[in-house]
Amino acid sequence: MDLRIFTEPQQGASYDTLLTVAKATEELGFDAFFRSDHFLKMGGGDGLPGPTDAWITLAGLARETRRIRLGTLMTAGTFRLPGVLAIEVAQVDQMSGGRVELGLGAGWYEEEHAAYGIPFPKERFARLEEQLEIVTGLWSTPAGQTYDHHGTFYQLTGSPALPKPAQPKVPVLIGGHGARRTPRLAARYADEFNIPFASVEDTERQFGRVREAAEAIGRAPDELVYSNAMVACVGKDEAEIARRAAAIGREPDELRANGLSGTPAEVVDKIGRYAEAGSSRMYLQILDLHDLDHLELISSAVLPQLG
Repeated sequence: MDLRIFTEPQQGASYDTLLTVAKATEELGFDAFFRSDHFLKMGGGDGLPGPTDAWITLAGLARETRRIRLGTLMTAGTFRLPGVLAIEVAQVDQMSGGRVELGLGAGWYEEEHAAYGIPFPKERFARLEEQLEIVTGLWSTPAGQTYDHHGTFYQLTGSPALPKPAQPKVPVLIGGHGARRTPRLAARYADEFNIPFASVEDTERQFGRVREAAEAIGRAPDELVYSNAMVACVGKDEAEIARRAAAIGREPDELRANGLSGTPAEVVDKIGRYAEAGSSRMYLQILDLHDLDHLELISSAVLPQLG
């Protein structure tokens, strides 16, 4: 089971804070540092100092880290034209020496679009499918050849399909709870399928749908990585668990029910149940980015027990 650190900077984080967490992620032995792609806070708090751009952040981290994978859960398809996104991700992959992964979703948070003047079209899922075709098509076009796409939403003519990523193939993540279209899209385009904030039962059910969709198009289901994203709140004892829960505005019992919360032993046990459901990678949503002792505890008391 891989453990990856997943942050939500729109809730309030500067680049320097994210850099500190990314360096701790690397030093403490975690597999990757991922971040959300949002421009507006959610829920309480003031969101200060304001949003940071996901791919500008990852470009900086690409030069400041050496080992960890870097990526998004999930880049919003509404924020960037697919040709531009392909260029951005390829460049950051080059800057990192081939450590980037692209999580790409349809975009859902209408308020942030209104706040920053970003169009919020109705046909977002259909656009996402076309975006995935374009981004992966640009990257896979051999050097010296051109790429064309004549779709419903986007037209590309004679694209040199440059630059290329450092990796032969940048891993693409697709995720969500949709019962029909999401598994079909994952089966066609994804290297990894992620289900966020789901129970063990819902995880097993959704993984099954993705596997069925892969088989339906002649793809081996085991070609995909299956993963979860869960809020983390780990403490050595009840007092520490309660303190960390209060710091993120949550209750210990609720976090135990809906996240990876409790003592290290409890968290290891729950991760084991997700592993039995088919998950091989867990994204730990860390909401208090100033509590580096939290990461150290997970690294020392949870990570070694996962094999």
